[in-house]
Amino acid sequence: MLRGRLGSFLFQSIAFVLALGFVSLILLAVGASPLEAYKNILTGSVGSMRKFAEVLVSFVPLLLVTAGLLITFSAGLWNIGVEGQIVLGAIATTWALRQFVDSTMPPALAIFLSILAGMAGGAVWASFAGMLKTFGGVNEIFGGLGLNFVSTALTLYLIFGPWKREGVASMSGTEPFPDVFSLPQLPDLRISPWALGIALAAVLVVYLILQGTYFGLRLKAVGRNFRAAYLLGIPTWQYSLYSFLICGALAGLAGAMQVTAVYHRLIPSISSGYGYLGLMVAMLINYQAIWAVPLTLFFAALNIGSIQLPIVMKLDSSLSGVLQGVLVLFVLLVEGARQKFLKKA
Repeated sequence: MLRGRLGSFLFQSIAFVLALGFVSLILLAVGASPLEAYKNILTGSVGSMRKFAEVLVSFVPLLLVTAGLLITFSAGLWNIGVEGQIVLGAIATTWALRQFVDSTMPPALAIFLSILAGMAGGAVWASFAGMLKTFGGVNEIFGGLGLNFVSTALTLYLIFGPWKREGVASMSGTEPFPDVFSLPQLPDLRISPWALGIALAAVLVVYLILQGTYFGLRLKAVGRNFRAAYLLGIPTWQYSLYSFLICGALAGLAGAMQVTAVYHRLIPSISSGYGYLGLMVAMLINYQAIWAVPLTLFFAALNIGSIQLPIVMKLDSSLSGVLQGVLVLFVLLVEGARQKFLKKA
């Protein structure tokens, strides 16, 4: 039983309880009630339709990033540069929209082409990390981190330089685009059903790629044993690059959603840390796409619900980040203990 899905679920549940217990001890140490804190997080995330819509706004880019990372993780690669790929997707989308604003092109077509530009921007940026890894022997972690810094600097340069608002250089970002160049939203809510549908479709495609295609099988073979895959005739370096390109395209799509469905312009913190958070989610679901939607929704709810903590309890909202990090840590520790226990059994 412990070797099957039920056993895996049991051990992950234990990890979740341990993480809650650890965070509860931290709350008690600072004189706060754990139950009240968790209640405020819950109320802040699903207490009303408006709050739940904000959770979905966070859910969309996080799900897209997680879906992309499942591809690179399956290939045995740590695409830490996914944060920068979100940013480049947003930059490329903003650039494309700026070209179309004064044109006679139908807004729907302009949005579609701008989203494609965002995906291309993310893929190109990811290819840099992939080529550094494949041809330069640079570890993808270091290459990705370096590219993240470059993407951040490029965003600030554009906002305060060529794309600055008329007569002012503002941290609020570039000039907002007209409403017709934004994805339609639900009445009185910030969530776009189009963005939500795109994110769900993307994770479904990734699931089908990894579970039901020859490409996905080869990709996982490269990730499991690079040398053995090469000896079996799989073009390993090509598949490594493919994984970077697919992940980058989905990260770029997340950046495009931030521009067309949320902020309607380019802002300095356009990625909102979704790249790093997506890494934690992908590790937590053990690279299984079927768990991407519920776990991503849970992390998005933590992000939004924690906003209540400084308002109601005078606690820092970073508590949700502590809970997320501790949860991943305990899942990894418990999974390691399970594997060691099963080997002895």
